Amino acid sequence: MIKIEAWQDSKGIVVKYNIAYINFNLCQEDNGRVIGYDNAHDYHHKHFFGKISPIDFISYENLVTQFEQEIKEYIQ
Repeated sequence: MIKIEAWQDSKGIVVKYNIAYINFNLCQEDNGRVIGYDNAHDYHHKHFFGKISPIDFISYENLVTQFEQEIKEYIQ
């Protein structure tokens, strides 16, 4: 399952997001999240097979493009 959520402010700027590739067959940790990005807990970070690490955030659009490239390895 691919899950993408984004909340915009009144100017159309994404202020909150959650992007995830979920596959319980590949990852049983972190609610099945194989790869994910979000800005919960007041910082931008990446989920990868149960591990969480901060990221250098450029833009939401850039992050979606990066996510799409990364999941290609896991989806056929």
